[in-house]
Amino acid sequence: MATRQAARREGFSAQERAAMKDHAKDLKAAARGGSKAEKAAQARQDVLDKIAELDPADRVRAERVHAVVLAAAPQLEPKLWYGMPAYALDGKLLCHFQPSAKFKTRYPTLGFSDLAKLDDGALWPVAYAVTEVTAEVEKQITALVRRAIG
Repeated sequence: MATRQAARREGFSAQERAAMKDHAKDLKAAARGGSKAEKAAQARQDVLDKIAELDPADRVRAERVHAVVLAAAPQLEPKLWYGMPAYALDGKLLCHFQPSAKFKTRYPTLGFSDLAKLDDGALWPVAYAVTEVTAEVEKQITALVRRAIG
């Protein structure tokens, strides 16, 4: 019995297991039939639906980040990634919005994949805390997304 409890403590957390289940759903949704345009429209709607489900504070931030990201780079494709709003370039993840409730963190983050061209020397940030979305923050997100695309 103690061994099983120790294994649970060393294994994935409940939040990590939930994220993996979300990812499996995302993959199934992406594999559904339809034209490329229909799949893109459904993926965009899936992202909007996921944002609508968020806690009020995260939802307000996610709605603004979503609008800013797509305004800065309309070529990005909204999609769900591990159940989080994300944006892909040519089918590959570029950035995502991680709500604070997802892993019970203090604040939501805007994260970037290694595809993002944010390189700056030997060390650079790839995730940013989003405590509020002001006009200044919108400008910063716009600059980051445009730079990430290259």
